[in-house]
Amino acid sequence: MKWSGRRQSDNMEDRRGISGGKLVAGGGVIGVIILLINMFMGGDNSAILNDINNQIQQQSASSGEPVELSAHDKEMGEFVATVLADTEDVWGKIFAENGMTYEEPKLVLFRDAVQTACGGASSASGPFYCPSDRKVYMDLAFFDELQNRFGAKGGDFAIAYVIAHEIGHHVQTLLGTSSKMRQLQAQTDEAGANKLSVKLELQADFYAGIWAHYDQKMHDILEEGDIEEALSAANAVGDDAIQKRMQGHVVPDSFTHGSSEQRKYWFKKGFETGDINQGEFSTIK
Repeated sequence: MKWSGRRQSDNMEDRRGISGGKLVAGGGVIGVIILLINMFMGGDNSAILNDINNQIQQQSASSGEPVELSAHDKEMGEFVATVLADTEDVWGKIFAENGMTYEEPKLVLFRDAVQTACGGASSASGPFYCPSDRKVYMDLAFFDELQNRFGAKGGDFAIAYVIAHEIGHHVQTLLGTSSKMRQLQAQTDEAGANKLSVKLELQADFYAGIWAHYDQKMHDILEEGDIEEALSAANAVGDDAIQKRMQGHVVPDSFTHGSSEQRKYWFKKGFETGDINQGEFSTIK
């Protein structure tokens, strides 16, 4: 991805210079489960995050020693800030064209553990969006895990795709889609609620594709292999891929984020069409 020398967002909070503490054994087990089952957390995930909140508070209270950022850490921070700026440019333009104002979210980089308005989280939670404070939280160590454990190709555009996916959840919050989904979930059973969750996640993948489509037009960002990196990441975090790797079989009714093929399809649809109307929540399946 071509990103050097372009605008960086002022909406990034880099907390990596302060250690957030490590989880004790019990919290670590819970964190691994969250990593495997809820790789990309979106919408209102406070119930899951609060499961490990107390343990993180106990550990982080005694932490807080400064951590020196390496040259690579600093470069990655600049990259993330640039991608965030690109999402601001794209969604600001799309909202303005539709007579709306885009409210820019914050993005927080952290190490090990973090406190949010949705509760506490560890790095094992994976990147997630908290609607209560309208911030995206990321520990960049996640991407090493994505590549080494889950077989994704890696690369900078895989990171950009994940950022764009989480920003997609912010867009859903601004448009009221997330709150409408929660209302519908309250009216159905667990299997029905899971299907609605899948639709929300797939729409966020579609929005990530929309971002890539317009960012290419606005900033000429793509290099050879970038889209393949995004698709590889989407494939690695499909519910079916994770379940098969974790338990040896797949249970579609328990999906909360969508299959690998669904995730790849909706990202590609957004990228290839650039038409936000083709990703209406009611049409996602």
